[in-house]
Amino acid sequence: MQPVLKAEDLKFQNISYPFLEIPKNRTTFISGESGCGKSSLLALFNGVLSPASGSVYYEGSDILSLDTLSLRREVLLVSQSVFLFDKSIRENFEQFYAARQMPAPDDDKIECYLSLCCLNFSPDTICTPMSGGERQRVFIAVYLSFMPIVLMLDEPTSALDDHTAFSLVQNLKAFCQEHSMTLVIVSHDQLLIEKFADHTIILGGGL
Repeated sequence: MQPVLKAEDLKFQNISYPFLEIPKNRTTFISGESGCGKSSLLALFNGVLSPASGSVYYEGSDILSLDTLSLRREVLLVSQSVFLFDKSIRENFEQFYAARQMPAPDDDKIECYLSLCCLNFSPDTICTPMSGGERQRVFIAVYLSFMPIVLMLDEPTSALDDHTAFSLVQNLKAFCQEHSMTLVIVSHDQLLIEKFADHTIILGGGL
């Protein structure tokens, strides 16, 4: 099966990625020591960052030949630091959907996505006072609702207790499998990797 994402001879700053593949419709975990380029790799995969050399392929096409906006609608990245409007969860869904000129989901669907992300919040809940981990999970809920081809998450469980972390990844993997989505997770949690990874990438150091 052709990988959904592939990197060949990729270099960014002092980091080298000789050859990497992300299997389609699978859950891939990316791990490695701090500074080895895990977050940068995700940003290279959806065109947020540009490599110094080498190539990234999405569905067999060099991403430099693709429309960047279209790519980022299909390959979504949730970083550790996310942007939410200082409004309710519902209004955040509405704002992000308006940017795509799409009707926002109703409250029942919003609550479903929040539940998948282990958030017991009403759509009326204001996002401003939330913790960093809660804000990241609200953002994941929004992006999950877009039903992307690839959903990439940078350390989504770093601020969570073990039980919540397990439940979150379990829910996300099951949902992505059901809807033929590729899930890519950067994580240091070996227990989660051993339990949920279909494919694992361990990055080394720089050049």
